[in-house]
Amino acid sequence: MTEPLFLQPYFQEKIWGGSRLASEYGYDIPSDHTGECWAISGHSHGPATVINGPYKGKTVTELWDQHRELFGDAKGDVFPLLTKILDAREDLSVQVHPDDAYAKEHEGELGKTECWYVLAAEPGAEMIYGHHAQTKAELTEMIENQQWDKLFRHVPVKPGDFLYVPSGTIHAIGKGIMVLETQQSSDTTYRLYDFDRVDKKTGKKRELHLKQSIDCTNVPFTEPKLNRKDYTVGDAQVTRFVSTKFFAVYKWSLTGGTAVFKRQEAPYTLVSVLDGQGEIKIDGQSYPIKKGVHFILPSTVKEWQLNGNLTIIASEPGQEA
Repeated sequence: MTEPLFLQPYFQEKIWGGSRLASEYGYDIPSDHTGECWAISGHSHGPATVINGPYKGKTVTELWDQHRELFGDAKGDVFPLLTKILDAREDLSVQVHPDDAYAKEHEGELGKTECWYVLAAEPGAEMIYGHHAQTKAELTEMIENQQWDKLFRHVPVKPGDFLYVPSGTIHAIGKGIMVLETQQSSDTTYRLYDFDRVDKKTGKKRELHLKQSIDCTNVPFTEPKLNRKDYTVGDAQVTRFVSTKFFAVYKWSLTGGTAVFKRQEAPYTLVSVLDGQGEIKIDGQSYPIKKGVHFILPSTVKEWQLNGNLTIIASEPGQEA
């Protein structure tokens, strides 16, 4: 198996979603309230499906369960990573995610550490990222008294920004922002505040999870330091944004020319083409790639060549994933 595993994403409709996944990436989305493209997913709530080669028609979940050799015989009950594109036409709810221990005990799945690469942001757009409480008691008091303006930390963002969001971080993607999200494969979200919105389908406000949010929030908030590194591979400019026990995330930028990448320690690589077009060449075989394409390079691919004008976000499992 020396070819990429090209994938058909799974789409999720959301109260805050829009239509830019169609207008920006050409996806066939289910409605104009489509919030999430689960681009590279082995999660049971939305697995991506292989669209080429001998495994065509199989989901990432099935490959993980039946062909672990494609992933270097990696350990773990579930495919550990999930790559999404999110289109926030409206503000997302303010939420916090559990760590592995809390999620296993209460939800029966992985915790949720994630990160965002900002694809688009309207002027003045901002994230909620962290909080101002200094103790759990102060956090609880602010939440009980609904002192949201006092509690939440707001951060302006622009295209190209990168934010790392460890489990336990209060956060929300703001209106007018699109991100590529790399995360642990988990669908557990504890909703802390939802702007008192009413779901038009149910006529009710969405459920909040205040106890779980308080339980899981890290206090005080400390902005994580990124171990960023910039370097070149052939004609490509490479940025490693972060490398943790959960994942490593890279940006590959190629403006003409060629770049040959060799597999290092990671058993497999997840690839999302954010802009441009070109080709990936493996063992003398060329595969055209363009904006909106997602694929996995299995462990059996030891070297690959990129040609063209391409902006790519790639990720790899961490050493403990």
